[in-house]
Amino acid sequence: MDRPPHAHLLHVQHQHSDLNPFSRPTTPGHHDLQIGFCGLGAMGSPMVTNLANWRKQHTQAPLPIMVWNRSKSKADDLARDLGDELITVADSLEQIATECDIIFTNLANDDVVRSVYHKFAKALQADKPTKNKIFVETSTTYPTLAAELDTLLSGVPSTHFIAAPVFGAPAAAAAAQLIIIMSGDYRSKKEVAYILHPAVGRKVMDLGGNVEKAPTFKLIGNAMILGSLELLAEVFTLSEKAGIGAPLVHQLIKDLMPAPPLVAYGEKMLHDQFDGSKGFAIDGGLKDSAHIRKLATEMDSPMPALDVAHQHMLTARALHASQARVGNAHFDVLDWSSLVAGTRVAAGLDGFDSSKHSNKVIPEKDE
Repeated sequence: MDRPPHAHLLHVQHQHSDLNPFSRPTTPGHHDLQIGFCGLGAMGSPMVTNLANWRKQHTQAPLPIMVWNRSKSKADDLARDLGDELITVADSLEQIATECDIIFTNLANDDVVRSVYHKFAKALQADKPTKNKIFVETSTTYPTLAAELDTLLSGVPSTHFIAAPVFGAPAAAAAAQLIIIMSGDYRSKKEVAYILHPAVGRKVMDLGGNVEKAPTFKLIGNAMILGSLELLAEVFTLSEKAGIGAPLVHQLIKDLMPAPPLVAYGEKMLHDQFDGSKGFAIDGGLKDSAHIRKLATEMDSPMPALDVAHQHMLTARALHASQARVGNAHFDVLDWSSLVAGTRVAAGLDGFDSSKHSNKVIPEKDE
């Protein structure tokens, strides 16, 4: 068959680009990969939904993705919404471990991750795999946990572990716009990169063979985001106190440095939109900031802005708990952008209701 001029160059560019640093893996054999996914929270649910829909459109007769969640009702709801041809619900973590070829996990915290992987390892020790198996941890965890999990699974034949945390809020996950950071076994990363990109994320970054590097980079990135939230909170609060008003500062951000996180989180602070069920819950933010501060301490690398952000999140959570006790809380769960409440209260303003700020801006009339 005749090919158009430079077709081979087009093929190479498709296989290996700035968005995916890996060349496409060799075509698998007759048997389709059985994918498993554990954890259907604010991030996991949109990730597996996008993955299932992508495979339906781009893979010939794909096997349904096998899902597991601690509360089984979420898994059952997902299977009902997407259909049995795309999703099947596992009876247990042991079934995921033994029956799936590639297993993704996106879980709440380090303790949950550790517990789940110990169950995986125990199941595989009892029923040793006879073909290649890859475990992919996409949560935000402390870097040493990745090394612990890698060691845990290294004693199981044909089993590999890679760390692949993702950057992006739930809205980015829903839009398949995550940035995926990978470290670990090279062949496994190559295989997984083409499963996740572009189905789940817009870009893959390779941090090398040391599994601790990807989670370390994730903490550094989250430190940058959290530090930006703290700066937003401080300038918004100052503008309210000075009678300028946070809306003008938000407009300046959009005109001068319109980074999506600054604009989006600025919008939440501006309109007191602190619903953590639709964003990144503050407990997750505190977990991440604790990890960042621990890493900074171990590296002798002071991060005072993160210390302040951590304290302001604690203040916001304490204020919310006080409201919840008397039935005045507006949200069941706070978003981490609510750290602005800590800044506001320190400056003598209402924490969660900016309409109560006394120095509201009154536009001057032309004479």
